[in-house]
Amino acid sequence: MEYLREKHELYYLVYRLMLEGGLRLSHALRLIENYNPREIVEIPGVGLETTRLVCFEDRGFCRYYVGVRGLQKPCEWAYFSLETWRVLEEYAGRIIDRNSIRKYARRNSLVLLKYMRKVAWRLMIRAMPREVARFIQSRFGELKISETRYENLLEEADLYYTRYLELLTEFTR
Repeated sequence: MEYLREKHELYYLVYRLMLEGGLRLSHALRLIENYNPREIVEIPGVGLETTRLVCFEDRGFCRYYVGVRGLQKPCEWAYFSLETWRVLEEYAGRIIDRNSIRKYARRNSLVLLKYMRKVAWRLMIRAMPREVARFIQSRFGELKISETRYENLLEEADLYYTRYLELLTEFTR
């Protein structure tokens, strides 16, 4: 991560989004390209209305409603640190070619992008209950969620995510 921070801040952002939120590459790239923090959205099937971006500055993180559903792999929320948010604000709207970042990773002997979600999962389950980690990573096929349970999981994710960031800080020192 330090190498990317120094050498290629845009790719550093992608890696941070994937590690901090357990996002797939396609969802991280989509978030950066379509970033619209002030847009008001209604979460389908839940009746919850919110701005896409909600930051908890006192707790050190933000969550962003990505809202990918349908035929694609789902991605409801992207959780990330305030540090990552600041970098995201700088690079919002950028289009990143997924093959270019993959080649860059191989050429520079970085952890391959396809492993970042797995690394995030293994660390998340150390810091929070599996059900909350599944919710954060949008593993909805593994969850049964009613409207009430969805809101509870969102609150629990907001509660436990700080622990995850603390664990990440330990591992990235």
